[in-house]
Amino acid sequence: MLIGGRDATAAPDRTILVLGDSLSAAYGIEPGQGWVALLQRRLEDQGYGYRVVNASVSGETSSGGLQRLPRALKIHQPDLVILELGSNDGLRGLPIQTTRANLQKMIRLAREAGAEVLLVGMRMPPNYGPRYTEQFTGMFADLAQSEGVALVPFFLDGVALDPTLMQDDGLHPNARAQPVLLETLWKHLAPLLRKP
Repeated sequence: MLIGGRDATAAPDRTILVLGDSLSAAYGIEPGQGWVALLQRRLEDQGYGYRVVNASVSGETSSGGLQRLPRALKIHQPDLVILELGSNDGLRGLPIQTTRANLQKMIRLAREAGAEVLLVGMRMPPNYGPRYTEQFTGMFADLAQSEGVALVPFFLDGVALDPTLMQDDGLHPNARAQPVLLETLWKHLAPLLRKP
């Protein structure tokens, strides 16, 4: 079967690995509604030869991601890693220095494996205090600059403060929010992609 002049049954040439937490694991919604599934469909529709592997786990911390990443890199050999971790560290009030060190190690492991990295930034609710929330937000920008990787400044931009786009827990985006998340990410992902 040919789609856009390409054999649709042929294996994609390149792989995107998504390493994230509940925001990428489609928590509370059908997996096919999540932004990762929407990303795969968009890549196919626009003729990009990428397979998306979702290695996201609800509740994952940066330390858990760091433990899992080497095996995921070995198995999937990704060309690009979308790193969406850190939120659970922040919600647990873990030391920012520890989270930063874990994210930095993951970025370096991915690059050593030959993959480009898109770092996905997050923010903490204001009840964590101005000092912690500012340091948490700044951590992503500092890492992206120091490591020379692309950054999504705030993944829940346009979603977090809109109750119609959030689940009842007030923490997780609902199905209606997933296309918004994809658009926020796509602006920073698209420049890293190449067509066959």
